Amino acid sequence: MRILLLNWQDIKNPAGGGAEVYLQQIFKRLAAQGHEITLLCSQFSDAPKEEVIDGIHIVRKGNRNLFNYIVPIEYERKFHREHYDIVIDDINKIPFYTPIYVREPLLGMVMHLFSTSIFREASIPAASYVYCAERLALSVYRKTPLVAISESTRTELLSHGCTRENVFLVPCAVNHSAYRQLPGVIKTELMIGYVGRIKKYKSVDHLLRAFAIVLKVLPEAKLIIIGEGDGKPAFEQLSHELQINHATTFTGFLPSEEKVRLLNQMQIVVNTSAKEGWGLTVTEANACGVPAVASDVPGLHDAVKDGETGLLYEYGNIEQLAEKILLLLRDEHLRSRLTKGALEYAQSLTWDKSAEIMLDVIEQVLRRHGRTSSIP
Repeated sequence: MRILLLNWQDIKNPAGGGAEVYLQQIFKRLAAQGHEITLLCSQFSDAPKEEVIDGIHIVRKGNRNLFNYIVPIEYERKFHREHYDIVIDDINKIPFYTPIYVREPLLGMVMHLFSTSIFREASIPAASYVYCAERLALSVYRKTPLVAISESTRTELLSHGCTRENVFLVPCAVNHSAYRQLPGVIKTELMIGYVGRIKKYKSVDHLLRAFAIVLKVLPEAKLIIIGEGDGKPAFEQLSHELQINHATTFTGFLPSEEKVRLLNQMQIVVNTSAKEGWGLTVTEANACGVPAVASDVPGLHDAVKDGETGLLYEYGNIEQLAEKILLLLRDEHLRSRLTKGALEYAQSLTWDKSAEIMLDVIEQVLRRHGRTSSIP
């Protein structure tokens, strides 16, 4: 098959996150099976206009601020003439509204809907723009087959009028060759970790405030915050104001190997986000033998099995978050049981399995259009 992917970013883009990992891990497996995969995405500084990554042909056009306007122009100018079997639209923040102009069989992918959580991240004018664009998209894409990456996202799409036969669940997974337990690592410190983009809606300030409470009980505890984002300066300032900076480290971006080394040293990982599509960093930590404390919100309550792979707390409840962290740090038996459950759950999530499900979904969409594919 010839498959055209539309996404704001590619796997090398510094602004990328879990959506880009999901896209790359699934479609590089399709490319390895002989399918021809092209990804149209935005440009970023010093990136070549075209390159091949993991068998996927990356085409970068225009800057990130205008990319949603570039997609329909490039589709009409170039890509529609190249006779793709299917177009797959990764719907994220500002949609491309492909059902209006794409004439090939179309499949949408939804990581999660921002809904009102966007107002935690952006200014009121910018957030209103994203919110309204997403509301409009729900009507435009309602009759389009859609992939949801979690049961929470699937349920949300159904609540907005999408039909059950049009919403397919293709779950997130873990890259087990990268995220794994390392031999010989001994956890000698009470280390709490956060891994992910540092954005306002990720609510890292909640973790910092909870950690200030934890330090009063366990002054030897350490907090490691791994990742980059425009919220980092404000959160670094907050750590000074809370007088916890002596025990808090902001590492910035780290290569995968260094990130995995630090994960293996952590006792627990914490995710305080207001909303996620899944919570990929949580299951990656699980694969390294690290249980999680996470907010009980869409996406994260899919990724974390409360009492089995980690603990959930009420989003925004700083005292409860601190209590859950302290419980795990002080109760070695509970931590050991959750670690075992986290490892088992992570092992059940493989990108090979998710890629197989995605292929089956693509074939179903093609059959609806009276077309066949080369999928065996």
